[in-house]
Amino acid sequence: MRLHHATAEVPSRRDRWLAAGLLLAVLAIAYGVLVHPWWTVPMREADARIESLQQRELRLRMQLQQAPQVAARLHQVREQYADTPGFLPEANAELATASLIQRLETVVAEASPGNRSCAITNRSPLDSDNRQSYRRVVAQVRLRCGTLELSRVLYLLESGSPRLFVDNLNILTETLYLSRNQSVDMGGLDVSFDLAGYLLPLDAPTTAGVSDAP
Repeated sequence: MRLHHATAEVPSRRDRWLAAGLLLAVLAIAYGVLVHPWWTVPMREADARIESLQQRELRLRMQLQQAPQVAARLHQVREQYADTPGFLPEANAELATASLIQRLETVVAEASPGNRSCAITNRSPLDSDNRQSYRRVVAQVRLRCGTLELSRVLYLLESGSPRLFVDNLNILTETLYLSRNQSVDMGGLDVSFDLAGYLLPLDAPTTAGVSDAP
């Protein structure tokens, strides 16, 4: 009788372990099918969003703390614009081009009153590459001048305010050909160049510019 009782107890214990294993497997499957996709994953995504928002809030708070320094720097830059004029004060390229040409006419008239020894033969606006930080305005100019008058014109253009720049300067001597083997130097110069200036950056004050235009 004792032997029969011990033999019957062994399968019962094995069944209990098997049932426990099956229960764990069912729980794992239930977690994978029901709990993980419907609870764990959304909670992790929510935690990630909360962390991202916290980091963004921290960055915004740090930027707000720097606001007084930024405002002080902006005020300093504006004072620099006001004290050192260098940029063209016009609001757009069309007005700035007209200002360039008017400046050219004034300078030529000053260097040669009545255009006796220096005259403008052509002036026209040029399209320029404005992908750089500062908007560049260019006018193509052609003059007929004497040597001294040309020197005076170039000096007045590049030494005044706002700052202007003379680029692509070409100078040819005017010569009169009398015959096949004879020519006379007429003493005049045929001059062409690009006259350029820079507009204020779009986010800068429009009343003045900086002398350090590129």
